[in-house]
Amino acid sequence: MARDVLCEVNNCTYWGEGNKCKADRIYVVSHRGEQAKNSEETDCHTFKPK
Repeated sequence: MARDVLCEVNNCTYWGEGNKCKADRIYVVSHRGEQAKNSEETDCHTFKPK
């Protein structure tokens, strides 16, 4: 498991200093069902605006 999850979306509630995500859990979904071909086909559903 990753020790640090990096995030550059600084208007997210879970954004922390050093571009580190401070959420307890990360939920990422694919636009194409179960499989995505690249990162552009995914979304972070953990995002919560400040």
